[in-house]
Amino acid sequence: MAEPEVRISNAPEESADVEMQGGDDAGAETGVADAQGEEDTEISQLKPPRQTFVDSPSPSRPFTLLRRLHLPSNTSISLPDTDLEATSAVLEYLYTGEYFPHKLSNNNLQTDTSIPATDETGDQLLKHAKVYTLAEKLGMPALRALSHSKIHLVNSNAVAELAYARYVYSHTEKTDSTIRKPVASFWGQRSHVLRHETEGTFREMCLEFPEFAFDVLSFVLDAEERREERKRKSTAGEEGAAHGSGRKRARG
Repeated sequence: MAEPEVRISNAPEESADVEMQGGDDAGAETGVADAQGEEDTEISQLKPPRQTFVDSPSPSRPFTLLRRLHLPSNTSISLPDTDLEATSAVLEYLYTGEYFPHKLSNNNLQTDTSIPATDETGDQLLKHAKVYTLAEKLGMPALRALSHSKIHLVNSNAVAELAYARYVYSHTEKTDSTIRKPVASFWGQRSHVLRHETEGTFREMCLEFPEFAFDVLSFVLDAEERREERKRKSTAGEEGAAHGSGRKRARG
């Protein structure tokens, strides 16, 4: 695919014959000049969209991809239902060991003007989730682990988290506790959010994916059992200490 070409077409130039006939005309001319200056500034500040790894692949990349996946060079990989952005991330990872946005040494994700500070739609979470499922399909455990770690670094709201949960429970195996368990844990710890912010959507999610409802309920019940067990041990310890102190004999 050829490099994308970006062209900025300016408006037709106005006639250069400008007659100076007084303050009003001069002011109008100054206004036109100011407007043109602002337009030039805006154009100079325009930046081309960030180019993904799929945008300009070289002819050798498909064969290198096959080699890195330990497949014969004549193998054909068909991914008709695969997200293009996720595919781009996989290719970028194969050639650089990372994919955008990178995970930084301080355990944060790199910032970019194209990425909102808070994911309010689920787009950021879904990007990494799609890379996760594609890495699983292609047998790339290191990329799978990397994408999963990035999911936990995304700042998000309840709407985004439910969109992410819906994807996870519709695109992963029931036995995949690596990605499903944190989802259930997240919602199990935030029952107040479920009740007040996303009650209707959460109800729909539970009806559509009973496994999600069961996993969340299991987390809540397990947490309650642990609290009861700690309470029981604490009470038993206090009673034992009191009973033991009663059997002590005075020395002397």
